[in-house]
Amino acid sequence: MAKNILICDDAAFMRMMIKDILTKNGYVVVGEAENGLKAVEKYNETKPDLVLMDITMPEMDGIQALKKIKEGDPGAIVIMCSAMGQQAMVIESIQSGAKDFIVKPFQADRVLEAVKKVVG
Repeated sequence: MAKNILICDDAAFMRMMIKDILTKNGYVVVGEAENGLKAVEKYNETKPDLVLMDITMPEMDGIQALKKIKEGDPGAIVIMCSAMGQQAMVIESIQSGAKDFIVKPFQADRVLEAVKKVVG
């Protein structure tokens, strides 16, 4: 069965790129969010199998959104995305419950490897 994925990134082209990689490989993108607040809202609406969450976003960053989602659903599966040089944030996100992280710029195979690892 296809896995449902929510993509959260403030850059529209990044969401489009990730969506393209996922849909070409049989995943279903059930929603997109451009900031952390929307990510939490969309998560509660769609209850996806997985969330791909950017760390740096306006209104609420990815780590705060991750914590909010995990608060409401401790079983939520989230993979964080970050640019180079955000090691401290990556560590904080893993400690807050993220299952993995992907470094930007994305390699399609790395995105798929991370997704397969956590949701099959």
